[in-house]
Amino acid sequence: MSAGVKEGHQYALDVVAGEIVACKWIILACKRYLSDLERDDIYFDVEDSQHHLDFYPSFCTHVKGKLAGKPIELEPWQAFGLMNIFGWKTPDGLRRFRTAYEEVARKNAKSTKLSGVGLYMLGFDNEGGAEVYSAATTRDQAKIVFQDAKVMGERSPHLKRAFGFHQHNIHHLKTASKFEPLSSDAGTLDGKNVHCGLIDEVHAHKTRDVWDVVETATGAREQPLMYAITTAGTNKQGICYELREYLCKILEGVVQDDTFFGLIYTLDEDDDWRDESVWIKANPNLGISKKWDDMRRLARKAKEMPSALNNFLTKHLNVWVNAAVSWMNMQKWERAPKPESEEVLQQLPCFIGMDLANKLDIAAVVIVVPDSEGHLHVKCKFYLPEEQIHVKARSIGNMYQSWADDGYITLTDGNIIDHEYIEDDVREILSEWDVKEIGFDPWGSTQLSIRLSEDGAPMVEVGQTVKNLSEAMKEVEALVHAGKLHHGDNPVLNWMASNVTAKEDKNENVFPNKEHKDNKIDGMVAMFMAVSRYLCHGDGPQPSIYDTSDVTC
Repeated sequence: MSAGVKEGHQYALDVVAGEIVACKWIILACKRYLSDLERDDIYFDVEDSQHHLDFYPSFCTHVKGKLAGKPIELEPWQAFGLMNIFGWKTPDGLRRFRTAYEEVARKNAKSTKLSGVGLYMLGFDNEGGAEVYSAATTRDQAKIVFQDAKVMGERSPHLKRAFGFHQHNIHHLKTASKFEPLSSDAGTLDGKNVHCGLIDEVHAHKTRDVWDVVETATGAREQPLMYAITTAGTNKQGICYELREYLCKILEGVVQDDTFFGLIYTLDEDDDWRDESVWIKANPNLGISKKWDDMRRLARKAKEMPSALNNFLTKHLNVWVNAAVSWMNMQKWERAPKPESEEVLQQLPCFIGMDLANKLDIAAVVIVVPDSEGHLHVKCKFYLPEEQIHVKARSIGNMYQSWADDGYITLTDGNIIDHEYIEDDVREILSEWDVKEIGFDPWGSTQLSIRLSEDGAPMVEVGQTVKNLSEAMKEVEALVHAGKLHHGDNPVLNWMASNVTAKEDKNENVFPNKEHKDNKIDGMVAMFMAVSRYLCHGDGPQPSIYDTSDVTC
């Protein structure tokens, strides 16, 4: 049975009483609602609120998954949020709240709910010529809410009779109203008269242009609504975090704004993200649309792989984090088994990666050798201009000098890298090893690669792009965790591995970065280039742990 006003009200009582596990911000939002019931300058319209809540099971259906086609039954937490937005009125009978901000983890039916709001505001809000827009940074993102609304409408016999449907438009002829998706090109919003602006995943907005233009376009309406639903992100300088901080001040009583409503489902500061009992705070639909086994699987991955932790915190626990995160679990890296001897490895096919981009800095040549067991063995060489070692000493002490003394770094004459040293070493490797391919970045190594190629070396251009390096990074990380990467405990490579940071994009791609210019990662990048060629080669002794379809081959 779909939750109504009664269930939403009871949700607030249970949260405040501690019967429902909730974070600080949800407790404060529930207290705000209960306290506002005692005010005489505003009132809660039960009938109008229930009218909106009844709209979902009566007219809206799920569009995806096993529930597709079935009526949307609201949970008490969803009813609580919606009844606040549509139930509170000012003495003139108009809606109190003009802005709504909701933050909740993924898979808690955010977009589905927003689609229902859009349909309601289109034809059931008693607004003539209503203009409803789903706006986002990209047209594809904006169309998520719109397309779900379109499918809902087309599947509902009642809505199909009331609305007309086109590819990028839903309209209500009776009230001359329309619902359309809009991309982040703020200029396309000029001249709009917005009754309802729906902003999904506002954390992805790098600028505030879309929000500002849509909000400004609501000025001619009596009771417009700006409704943003999002997960947490990493950009604390953007419009999303600005809205969040403003809401927090309202909930704490620091700022008074009777027109702004919001809910933040997240962990409290002292919560341990590994504790399953607190996950419900960020996932009020846990066990319903959000599955326990999926959460546990992702939590295990986050515990083992630092590169996955930020994604788990932001997307699944709705915790704001810094963009940079240490990529490698160094404890597992340090426990790597030793590689086979060069005599053994030289009998096997190998792949080389070269990172020679900066002639004033460290350069790297890395050999990776796959064996018949699916393991990778790593050998590496590093180069640095001799005169640069004194410059480096000012920022990182005598580390480079110590490595040079121990033979881990080759010092070349002068103040820039002498590529002849590297070329001589590569030619020696070619004469002693079974080299299948040498991956190089054309930036900074064009002449060297041309000379080697002219003498028959199997040179392959590997630009340092997400497409080329993401799968290689994932492969290396997986091999480390499986105890199948033998890197030889080279102190230079160890240091560089600890310097690599990574941020997953929306497609779960990763790319090697560093937090500071002195935190060098050249050896790791060279290794990723070599592994990229291994993954592309196709005749390796073992299949890759990851699908390699996105790698440029």
